[in-house]
Amino acid sequence: MPNDIVLSMRNISKTFPGVRALHNVDFTLYAGEIHALMGENGAGKSTLIKVLTGVYPKDAGRIQIAGSSKDVNIKSPQEAQNLGISTVYQEITLCPNLTVAENMFIGRGAYRLVNWRTMREKTAEILEKLNIPARATQQLATCSLAVQQMVAIARAVDMDCKALILDEPTSSLDEREVEKLFALMRELKSRGVGIIFITHFLEQVYEVCDRITVLRNGELIGAYDVKDLPRVQLISKMMGKELDDISHIHNRRTASAEPGRAPVFEAEGLASAAGTRAFDFKIDQGEVNGFTGLLGSGRSESVRAIFGADPITGGKIRINGKPAKIAKPKDAMRHGIGYLPEDRKQDGIIDDLSVRENIILALQVLRGFLRPFSRSEAERFAEEYINLLGIKTASSDTPIKSLSGGNQQKAILARWLLTKPQYLILDEPTRGIDVGTKVEIQKLVLKLAEDGVSVTFISSEIEEMLRTCSRLIVMRDRKIVGELMQDEMTQAKIMHTIAGEAAQNG
Repeated sequence: MPNDIVLSMRNISKTFPGVRALHNVDFTLYAGEIHALMGENGAGKSTLIKVLTGVYPKDAGRIQIAGSSKDVNIKSPQEAQNLGISTVYQEITLCPNLTVAENMFIGRGAYRLVNWRTMREKTAEILEKLNIPARATQQLATCSLAVQQMVAIARAVDMDCKALILDEPTSSLDEREVEKLFALMRELKSRGVGIIFITHFLEQVYEVCDRITVLRNGELIGAYDVKDLPRVQLISKMMGKELDDISHIHNRRTASAEPGRAPVFEAEGLASAAGTRAFDFKIDQGEVNGFTGLLGSGRSESVRAIFGADPITGGKIRINGKPAKIAKPKDAMRHGIGYLPEDRKQDGIIDDLSVRENIILALQVLRGFLRPFSRSEAERFAEEYINLLGIKTASSDTPIKSLSGGNQQKAILARWLLTKPQYLILDEPTRGIDVGTKVEIQKLVLKLAEDGVSVTFISSEIEEMLRTCSRLIVMRDRKIVGELMQDEMTQAKIMHTIAGEAAQNG
């Protein structure tokens, strides 16, 4: 392990109104290492990087560069760049209408002073040194996504980058393109560049990284050599669940599929444009099943494919035993499928509409906007579910943005319950809401199943999955890697299956 420190962060803390994002976090990056920064959603990874790159000011702590004993106070991304810290994001931030050479040198001097021939020659030299398969005169838009990422990296390196931050750089790449990117990362590593690699793909971490720093709930869990941290232990540290600390789950009978019940929904070889690998899936009447796996494993993409929220690229679907086609969400809704999305702010609520208007929205879509409900009908629907779910609101006229997160979530649930679905997909229905409301939603899921509704339930909290589901589909790196029935569903078994290892004690 190289001994030269590229940067060190000590006791970094950052608080936003009502949220402690980072608390006394340490991080050290050495020259010539690829260092994974790991943690589940909300762990603090993005906040730590934004503090390092000057997007956010830190509340407390120290940052030192290149082993200097002097602290630095980075106030902007440009200051970070001047200190040799560069970031390449998942979304390409270069100009696709310019050439590779122009992208390499844009913003580095006035064009009237640029020797265009020298610029092209130097770009060609850099591309050759780093084995990047592109031409200096080639328009960036004609390059693959992987090559565009490489050009962004080459630009950062050529600007005397000492620390390179790669934020989910492989999320849109296929396996062949990932290998090209890894080859470039290894080349930069050999040149002494320190690389911070943020990804949700476990296999990639173990293929290319030297060390791993794990964050959870804004706190440092630890920094480890990859060779000393088996996958299952990494997952345990990310999730905060020790394998020997299996909490007791009451033996509650979930409404699992009973003998003789036919599948409500079946899919064979289903794939979508969001990058899900072809998968088979079925759910029986009154069953509660779930997709589990780390963030980025493909859980949400899989249920979005079932609902038609992402364009379907392949596969066959049967609903109640009959062939069906779902090309868009409205097709799924007509077949009695409802979907509560992972991000209620972006994909769920419509901020400026009232609670009533948000609740009746899905049913109005099915009916058609040319046949609007009367005010009295809409009021009756809304009041029924406001009372049923205990939605705390001054009135059904209240703008939904005024409600708490938990009550917004209940309103979206009401939207789908109003359509009387035969199959309901709930993606992170309890994220960011209080414990009491979480329990209410879990009880509601079990009650729906008892009434014959099929439910797919996704949660980052394993205990929730164990309480509500009778069957779990385990995902890793956007593919299904296992399926667990109720009698084998334990935290240990789930984490071992995610890691791709056999559980020693079931």
